[in-house]
Amino acid sequence: MRDFRDAKAMAQTLREALNAKSVSLTHSESLELIAKILGCRDWNALAARIQSSSGQTGSPAASPPADNSPPDQAARQKVVVDAAILDNYAGFYQLGDNAVFTVTREADHLLTHLTGQRHVAFYAQSPTEFFTDVVDAQITFVRDERGLATSVILHQGGGSHPMQRIDAATARQIANRTEEKVKSQSASPGTETALRRLIDGLISGQPNYDEMSAALAEATRQQLPNLQPGLAELRAVESIRFLGVAPQGEDVYTVKHENGASHWRIALDANGMIVTAWVTPGP
Repeated sequence: MRDFRDAKAMAQTLREALNAKSVSLTHSESLELIAKILGCRDWNALAARIQSSSGQTGSPAASPPADNSPPDQAARQKVVVDAAILDNYAGFYQLGDNAVFTVTREADHLLTHLTGQRHVAFYAQSPTEFFTDVVDAQITFVRDERGLATSVILHQGGGSHPMQRIDAATARQIANRTEEKVKSQSASPGTETALRRLIDGLISGQPNYDEMSAALAEATRQQLPNLQPGLAELRAVESIRFLGVAPQGEDVYTVKHENGASHWRIALDANGMIVTAWVTPGP
C-alpha cells in the first residue's frame, strides 16, 4: 500500500492516467496536486516530510516540513542584533552550481530563499548565528577582518554546507540557468550513468567518494550505515526511468530493483562530479 513517501510515483501514475484521457499535466503540476491531496501546503512541504522520514544523502533544502518544528526549539533564545549587521548579511550566496541562497533583512530578522524552495525566516541567537522556528536548520555568517560577510554556512540534516557570497549578476545567471533546465524537463548528460554507479557503490557499502563533492562525500560517509542495509535489501538495479527535473535543477529518477524501488534526485557539476543525491523509498 502506498503512503506519502511514494508521492513521486503517485504523481507519475496520475500524469499517465490523465494523459491517456488527453488531459495534459506537467510534472510540477502533478507533484503539487499530489501534495495537496496528501494534506500538505505544497510540494516543498511534502518533500521535506518525505526526507525527514527516510534515509537521504546530499545537499540540504531549507524548506519547512509540515507540522514538524525542531525538537530543541524551546532552548533557543532570540537576541536583538543591530539593523546594520543584518543589512551587511543581505545578499546572494551560492550553493552548488544550480542554487542560490538569497538573504534579505525584514524588520528585526532575516528572510532567506533557496532556489526552488519557499521563503524561511531566521532569527538571531548571536551576532553571527541564526535559527528558524519552522525547520531544524541554522545558519552561521563568516565575516572578514572588516566585519563584512563573505560566506554563510547552512547547518541542516547533520551536515554543514558553506556558501560563498556572490554578486547579483552571478546570482541571476545561476537562476536563469536553473529556470531553463527546469523548463526543459530534460535530463542532464551523465546523471543516469552516475546514478547507477552511485547505487551500486552504496549497495556494496563501497561508494566511490572520488566521484562526489566534498560535502556530499562527507554526508555519505555519515549516512552510509543507515543507507546501505535498505538499498542492499532492494538488491541490484533492473531499470532506471527519468521522471523530470526538480525545482533546484536536479534530475529525478525512479529506480526499479530486484526487490522493490527507490526514487532519486541527482545533480552533477560542470566537471561531472556528483554534488547532490537524495533517495526516498519507492512503492
